[in-house]
Amino acid sequence: MPITLVSETLLVAVIVGIVFTAVGVGAVILLQKIKGQNADKAAKKIIKDAETKSEHLIKTAQLDAKQAAYELRVEAEKEIKEKKNELNQIENKLFQREQAIDRRDIALIEKEKSIEAKNEDANKRLKEIQRKDELLQAKIDSILVELEKVSNMSVNEARDEIFKRVEAKLSKEIAAFIKNKEEEAKEECNAKAKEMLGMAISKYAQEVTIERTVSVVSLPNDEMKGRIIGREGRNIRSLEQLLGVDLIIDDTPEVITISCFNPIRREIARRSLEYLIKDGRIQPGRIEEIVEKAKGEVDEIINAAGQEAAFKLGISRISKELLHYVGRLKFRTSYGQNVYEHSIEAALLAGTMAAELGLDQNLAKRAGLLHDIGKAVDFEMDGSHVEIGVRLAKKFGESEVVINAIESHHGDVEAKFVISNLVQAADTLSAARPGARSETLENYIKRIEQLEDICKSFEGVSSSYAMQSGREVRVMVIPEKIDDLQAYKLARDIREKIENEMTYPGQIKVSVIREYRAIETAK
Repeated sequence: MPITLVSETLLVAVIVGIVFTAVGVGAVILLQKIKGQNADKAAKKIIKDAETKSEHLIKTAQLDAKQAAYELRVEAEKEIKEKKNELNQIENKLFQREQAIDRRDIALIEKEKSIEAKNEDANKRLKEIQRKDELLQAKIDSILVELEKVSNMSVNEARDEIFKRVEAKLSKEIAAFIKNKEEEAKEECNAKAKEMLGMAISKYAQEVTIERTVSVVSLPNDEMKGRIIGREGRNIRSLEQLLGVDLIIDDTPEVITISCFNPIRREIARRSLEYLIKDGRIQPGRIEEIVEKAKGEVDEIINAAGQEAAFKLGISRISKELLHYVGRLKFRTSYGQNVYEHSIEAALLAGTMAAELGLDQNLAKRAGLLHDIGKAVDFEMDGSHVEIGVRLAKKFGESEVVINAIESHHGDVEAKFVISNLVQAADTLSAARPGARSETLENYIKRIEQLEDICKSFEGVSSSYAMQSGREVRVMVIPEKIDDLQAYKLARDIREKIENEMTYPGQIKVSVIREYRAIETAK
């Protein structure tokens, strides 16, 4: 009984499990069928939406294509219109040129006809002149024949006789004439020699005067001026800003003037411009490179010059920085004399005198070399070159003798040592020797004023102007008082007065200008 009950229970359980399994399988199948139907619906919907979107995109693309085609057509029509206008302008220009060429052809034809007519007229006149010449020669021949008959002498014999008589009569006059000409030739040679020497001195003085304030850079052509100025002046602004100088570009052909009170900056500017002109690449970036290169070269030259001066004089144990200041004197001038050469010359003179007196020769050379050291920076620092030189000497530990020589070489302070007196004497000797220094600006201005005053002293002169550093004077006269013939006489009189009253190098050209103006005012 219990076994049967257990079997029935198991059977019921198996049946129940089978039933539940069948229900589960059926449910799963049903669910899958429902999902399949939903998926079909979703796919159909997606396809429909895609078809709708594609139709919309196609319509949009068609509209865009039509718009683009329209724009291209409008642009093409505009370009065609512009080309037609250009062609019309070119045709008009060609037509105008054809008309101009036709007019020139007509003018040339007329000129050719006129020239041919003039040639014919000239040929007729030439033939007439030749005919008259032949007639004249025939008459002369007949006259000579008659004269030979009358005088019983040939032409050659008559000429020889005349020469003999003239020679006998003028022999003394010829001798006197030759003597006078020889004396005039000697005087002219002396005057020419003085003139050549004066011109040489004048040119030298002029170059030195320019060196004090400006430097000149030569250009291969005037086109280089535009390249140095640059677009909207950017190149010249960059140069002036980096170099600290003024570049003067005027009408002077193939020349640029550098103006600056500082000779070091002026030398750097000159080298920079020369390098840029040779290189050809002139633009702000390249300008900075060249300026730095020029600064380095000038520094090297300054240092080398200072060391060379010390080596030449045999001076030892001197500060490199102080030698740098000595080298800077190479670019400094005083009344046209180079201060670097002047300092070396003064040092040699002071050393020679010290050796003769049995003093320390090297100390005297050292004091002579450094006596004008303040001029190396007097254009950068406040004070006279004596005060600046004393400050530099104290700064670099120079001896009391050197300091006293610097501060007393112009008599500002009493000389405490014999070497100080020697340096003062050497400075005077070096500066006062012939040809060491050019004339001062004051004397130059006085000579120019005297030249203009001499011209104004003549009656009928309205104004006078000295030109070309006093080598030419232009005199404006009143046309109602001075006529053309009197103008020539006035020029000679002014020349003679200048020669008698003035002392000047070279020669002075006197130009007298007479201008008559008739002026009326329309009201």
